[in-house]
Amino acid sequence: MFSGIVEEKGTIRKIAKKKNLLIVTLAAGKVIKGTKVGDSICVDGVCLTVAAMKAKMLTFAVMKETIDATTLNTLRPGCKVNLERALKVNSRIGGHLVSGHIDGAGIIRRKTARDNYVEYEISVKAGLRRYIVPKGSIGVDGISLTVGRVGKGLFSVYLIPHTLTATTIGTKKAGDKVNIETDLFAKYILNSRQGPRRG
Repeated sequence: MFSGIVEEKGTIRKIAKKKNLLIVTLAAGKVIKGTKVGDSICVDGVCLTVAAMKAKMLTFAVMKETIDATTLNTLRPGCKVNLERALKVNSRIGGHLVSGHIDGAGIIRRKTARDNYVEYEISVKAGLRRYIVPKGSIGVDGISLTVGRVGKGLFSVYLIPHTLTATTIGTKKAGDKVNIETDLFAKYILNSRQGPRRG
């Protein structure tokens, strides 16, 4: 589990494509500390397992399901990604509980600069909209954000200057895709109201 509070921006160094697999190697600093092979790291909102480590480099093996469901297949050497280590039991949770299991990709429809903040309007698939409510929590590329306005098939989030510079979202523009993880509790609550599934 993660909190959605990004610890640093890493840099993609190497991408190797294999059948049904993507080998991603990135350079990091802070998240290396205390990390070992087998640990989970949140990369742009996606929970990945460290497959190898060398100096300040981390390597991950990304399976086909994750490649298809997230934006990781668009990464290239030189790209920046948001990084966060898994939570410790005794850690404060500054954002909200994030599993790192992406529900799908959203598309930035509009980016509007306001006084001291930037508004992003993001569209999502119809199936995800039901889990998104005003003032609720949402993970966007691994960043814990509060939902603002909600419309048909879209929602808005508002980014303060610190978030824009401390994460990769400040470089995103209209048309870019982002990884979306809806609120974990909303999914459980809404699904429990539907009753048990058969089969």
